[in-house]
Amino acid sequence: MSSSEDKRVSKPRQKETLLATAGRDTKAQKGFVNPPVVHGSTVLYPTADDLHAHRGEYQYGRRGTPTTKALQEAMMALEGPQCAGVGIAPSGLAAITTTLLAVLKSGDHLLVCDNAYRPTRNFCNGVLARYGIETTYFDPLIGTGIVQLFKSNTRAVLVEAPGSQSFEMPDIPAIASVAQARGAFVIDDNTWATPLFHRSLEQGVDISIQAATKYIGGHSDIMFGTISANAKAWPILAEAIHLLGVCAGPDDVFLAIRGLRTLAVRLAQHHHSGLEIARWLAKRPEVNRVLHPALEADPGHALWKRDFTGASGLFSVVLNPATEQAVDALLNSLELFGMGYSWGGFESLIIPFDCASYRTATQWQPGGPSLRLHVGLENVEDLKADLARGFAAFNAA
Repeated sequence: MSSSEDKRVSKPRQKETLLATAGRDTKAQKGFVNPPVVHGSTVLYPTADDLHAHRGEYQYGRRGTPTTKALQEAMMALEGPQCAGVGIAPSGLAAITTTLLAVLKSGDHLLVCDNAYRPTRNFCNGVLARYGIETTYFDPLIGTGIVQLFKSNTRAVLVEAPGSQSFEMPDIPAIASVAQARGAFVIDDNTWATPLFHRSLEQGVDISIQAATKYIGGHSDIMFGTISANAKAWPILAEAIHLLGVCAGPDDVFLAIRGLRTLAVRLAQHHHSGLEIARWLAKRPEVNRVLHPALEADPGHALWKRDFTGASGLFSVVLNPATEQAVDALLNSLELFGMGYSWGGFESLIIPFDCASYRTATQWQPGGPSLRLHVGLENVEDLKADLARGFAAFNAA
């Protein structure tokens, strides 16, 4: 899997070590620490017999290169022994859509948690509906009660733990137990925690998706997605990836590998800083409540503590009732928290959101304006001072 030294080690390695060593073959890389960035489409065969037999480790650039192999091996090690293969995609959304197209067909029924990433909903309500696939949205807190929503043609269940705006925490093992008993695939959008903090394939999930644009990339400079699957799902996914022509550019693959090597140290800091800022915000008079499952008072805390080993830097807050003008004054006065979509990079971000218009199984009635924050790698005291300046403008408005 890694270097020749790795093969002599019998003791299982911890995740932090796997991030630094997996997917590295220094002998094949002529002694270099990192794999080469292979820019290639055509692969030449030495003989006609090899050509006829498609004999060779690589057949065509879209099907894989030494660069993509290094990333896939490293991701498989991080995902754990339940992982049978990892597909790569040019974005997180492409990873989601490729997965859904792989496991569904016309006439199938899909269950999706109501707090899912909005582009996922748009794809289900648009493309999948045109292909004759029905989607039913469910309360993310439903647990084993999801059995009431199953139909004879229910083919898959998609969860997001926690939801990346409202942060409800579904009980993945409970939902997976129901789905598995009925032969349905369980798909988890695991972008928030990554396999470093949440190995969902070990909790009954068949396919774990990440927008690797976020924490795996870690620097807000690539678009990338990964699709990790168990032995049941991987053959279906691998075929779909091939037939759909899904691939990612070699430079982005290399940047994903580079980001993966430092994932443990970055996420540890995001975890620590995010919780400190969340606790600080919970004491602010302008804040109604903080939505962060790693906080002891959060409704999803028990599930988070049971199933996760850490938290990322992304969470939301609900402010006390205020005008849009006051919220905008807060946002416009911030210097360290940039206003922008996505998250997972080194920088702090903040956006207002309101998911009421696109919830269908649940109602979003937070009681005040809602803000989503991503706490980056800046000094926490500087971030607090930035937010305090924002609240001063909020109160003045």
